[in-house]
Amino acid sequence: MDNIEEFFSGKKLYGDDFTIDQIKSWYSAEEEGYAELVKKKSKSSKDDYRYIYNSMNIVFGFGYIDKNRRFSNALGFGSAFGHEFFPVIDQIDKLTIIEPSEYLISKTLGHLQPKYVKPEISGKLSFEDNSFDFITCFSALHHVPNVGFVLSELTRVLKPDGIMIIREPIRTMGDWRYVRNGLTKNERGIPYQYFDAFFDEKKLEVIKKTYCDSNFAYQIISKFLPIKRDSILYQKFDKVISKIFSFNIHYHANNSFKKLAPASVFYVLKKGYN
Repeated sequence: MDNIEEFFSGKKLYGDDFTIDQIKSWYSAEEEGYAELVKKKSKSSKDDYRYIYNSMNIVFGFGYIDKNRRFSNALGFGSAFGHEFFPVIDQIDKLTIIEPSEYLISKTLGHLQPKYVKPEISGKLSFEDNSFDFITCFSALHHVPNVGFVLSELTRVLKPDGIMIIREPIRTMGDWRYVRNGLTKNERGIPYQYFDAFFDEKKLEVIKKTYCDSNFAYQIISKFLPIKRDSILYQKFDKVISKIFSFNIHYHANNSFKKLAPASVFYVLKKGYN
């Protein structure tokens, strides 16, 4: 990482040009990395795990898709237990989840019995072109080295007129050369400019792009109001604050001023027919 400043600037995404041997090493470290963090938080069992992002997903993602639309074949990339699908589960007929962990698995989700598939280390997806009409990818890509290749694969397996929703951190999340509390070894955010360029190149229609996750906003409002961070009300407040402070987004936010900005982005995308 001699050119670390090039990565911190956001001009180049660390890991995106890794060799297969480097990808294997990364995968080995990340395979159960998030599961280990979940186990620490969950105390004793999977039953203690609580997914806290459904309100965020509704306000910034699911709220922009037709509530009457049915999805015959949905795919969750890195969806773990699959709890992210609960707000739209009645719209889904069949669900496949790509998940590396042996621990983060659910036998049932509402009326669904999700099919779990281990990811290929290379990032190749073992599905035919145009296989899924709905794809979610919530905070999974930043655990992946070769983001561009994986995004290309997700685009390939998405059906024309299909919907893909992506949420990812857009900061470095600190200096990944060192141990960071509460994070896996390799995860790092992805610059929003990287996504913008990719979606433009692939001609994916951006139905909605919204910044979110302004951590400082909650620290302020929680001092005056008994509001829960995972509530719809707070997420709507965060949506406004994130828009106001989006001018201050820095990929490597290494001081307090630079952190006065949204830390994540949501994209609601649709694939065209060409």
